Amino acid sequence: MPVEWRPVRQSRTHELVLESIEERVLAGDLKAGDRLPPERELAPVLGVSRSALREALRVLETIGVLTAQAGRGPDAGARITLNPDDALGRLLRLHFALGSYSLEDVLEARVTLERSSFQAAAEHASAEDLDEAEELVARMAEPDVSPVEFNDLDTRFHVRIARGSGNELTSTLTSAVRESVRPLILRALEAAEDWPATARALNAEHKELLRLLRSGKGVRAAALVEKHIRGLHGTLVPASGD
Repeated sequence: MPVEWRPVRQSRTHELVLESIEERVLAGDLKAGDRLPPERELAPVLGVSRSALREALRVLETIGVLTAQAGRGPDAGARITLNPDDALGRLLRLHFALGSYSLEDVLEARVTLERSSFQAAAEHASAEDLDEAEELVARMAEPDVSPVEFNDLDTRFHVRIARGSGNELTSTLTSAVRESVRPLILRALEAAEDWPATARALNAEHKELLRLLRSGKGVRAAALVEKHIRGLHGTLVPASGD
């Protein structure tokens, strides 16, 4: 059944366009994968200018609910596509940089999320989940790995385990929180007096975490990941302290 669009009020127009699209999503009229009508059709149906419509679509694209493809053809236009990980991470990183959350807030959030995800992953993670995590650990163990590459692989390792927990929201939040401190962690890794030794020590804990998960020892994995996170966070210095 075609989605029925209605004109919106004119005040704060782009926010009202957002509300209209949100209503359609909440009602189930719009789902992931659905394409919005072209701007030239949707703007007059909603009773708004194309500039106001574009502003609303840009907001939705920023928060990861929409992807927009310029041009003509079957792939052109705006499509509902839920991919919140990158968007939430970007927003949280900005709020952290602006001082909305302290480093201590982020640390405690990471500990809570990752204790939960590692304990659940010991029960729910598939062999494929753990094999992928092990591949990341192996790449982190390469002798010529740089701090930049290690930081990226480390992020992917923690997010992979979170996804193996079976809870998509935990996975998304873990990714966003870990992403918010990515620049600080990279700076700490680059400042290590003995980078190879630092990498080996961190990776030894990654290997032990994997061993515990494969053995189904979720409580011990949760305790170790907290120690792992708190140990690394203890070396971080907020950007405002420069």
